[in-house]
Amino acid sequence: MVHSIKDTYTLSNGVEIPVMGLGVYKNTDQEELKGAIETALQAGYRHIDTAAVYNNEAGVGRAVKESGILREELFITTKVWNTDQGYEETLAAFERSLEALGLEYVDLYLVHWPMPGTYTDTYRALETLYDSGKVRAIGVSNFHEHHLETLFKECRIKPVLNQVEYHPHLPQKALKEFCGRHDILLEAWAPLKRGGLFDHPVIVGAAEKYGKSPAQIILRWDIQNGVSTIPKSVTPERIKENADIFDFELTNEEMQQMDTLENGERMGKNPDEVTLESFE
Repeated sequence: MVHSIKDTYTLSNGVEIPVMGLGVYKNTDQEELKGAIETALQAGYRHIDTAAVYNNEAGVGRAVKESGILREELFITTKVWNTDQGYEETLAAFERSLEALGLEYVDLYLVHWPMPGTYTDTYRALETLYDSGKVRAIGVSNFHEHHLETLFKECRIKPVLNQVEYHPHLPQKALKEFCGRHDILLEAWAPLKRGGLFDHPVIVGAAEKYGKSPAQIILRWDIQNGVSTIPKSVTPERIKENADIFDFELTNEEMQQMDTLENGERMGKNPDEVTLESFE
């Protein structure tokens, strides 16, 4: 049972990751970014999730350094972007990210998308970085089962985590079960579907029952499903609200009702259809 935002899941290599983090996707306004991270850290968050393509690693690094919180108490994730994939290219991209962040190491480094023809070489670079001690854990993002099976055949170290689009419309049950069998933690991006589920009667009903917001109900569903979650917000009130989900518990019946909302609808791209051109 998870009791606090400071509680953790234990990854397969023994590293502990907070059950919830702050996502900073598309947050490039420096003052807004700094304010969001300050609010999150004050509210108890210890995980900040960024990526090279977000163009805010330097701002994240400055904000966490100025927070005064000990580095070992923080968990920082970043990701290698599609145009930097390949073995040598990824090693170079990581050094750029590390310099931008102003850190000596990253807690979790992910392959952002399974780019055809390069993602196995990219992942081998992550293994090298892990061996060097510059990364405490390595994983992937937006990988289907077959992408993971390819890594299992061609790489030495299993990913500890797979960050995917995950919300009641897209719970990815088969992928979650597959990851569970292989001791890979599932982590949710766009867990709130950018507000696209807030008016659903099942969620509204639960929110009214517990005196919570629809967002809090969805994030609680994530946590009770054993999923790490990284809601993105720059609004101080919402950042605090998202963290306030540890004083109630959805019943088994309510969890099952949430499961009936699945319709396969995505906010992002299908990982099987990604190309460099599809992100231009």
